[in-house]
Amino acid sequence: MRTPDPDPSEGNDDARGEVPRDPFRSFAGGFAESGGGPNPAWLTDVELTEARRRLPMLYVEALPVRTDGVGTVTQVGILLRATPLGEITRTLVSGRVRYGETVRDALFRHLENDLGPMAFPLLPPQPNPFTVAEYFPIPGVSAFYDERQHAVSLAFVVPVTGTCEPRQDALEVTWMTPEEAASDTLSAEMEGGRGTLIRLALASVGALR
Repeated sequence: MRTPDPDPSEGNDDARGEVPRDPFRSFAGGFAESGGGPNPAWLTDVELTEARRRLPMLYVEALPVRTDGVGTVTQVGILLRATPLGEITRTLVSGRVRYGETVRDALFRHLENDLGPMAFPLLPPQPNPFTVAEYFPIPGVSAFYDERQHAVSLAFVVPVTGTCEPRQDALEVTWMTPEEAASDTLSAEMEGGRGTLIRLALASVGALR
């Protein structure tokens, strides 16, 4: 399985009269790349393919969670996503960091793009990843796999306090208990080894028993 990157022809903010989706996207079951904006570092599909052959690509990934009054994780949000080939897969909020963009801004952008503007994620001024996941195009090099590229992903657990209304390639957010999210059943449905990433995320916030 790949790490997500969506189709550049699909609009992102056109309905709101804003800029179209970033042409970085060519979703194929790996990291989701979303959001638009004027950026001199945009790449054509050919340039992006060539860059992937030569350079590691930087991404952020986020596990949305809901917490109780003392900060204990009570629910975990898992995205249900459809690919252009009609495949349905489970995944996390994810996408590339743009040239000139801070990691925090990239994280906020992808959370809003996948969960909607009313999700209200709680991001600290300087977010710190709970781990760095390396996706390789060769199976077995690490726990994470992307057939297209070597991707380096900064992974975060992000509390959300608002209403999540999935957009773009995300069909829904399924809210689960930490135990359900860490189960072998869910892990088998996750792409690119992300079941392992979910377990690491929950362990980092003390949500695994």
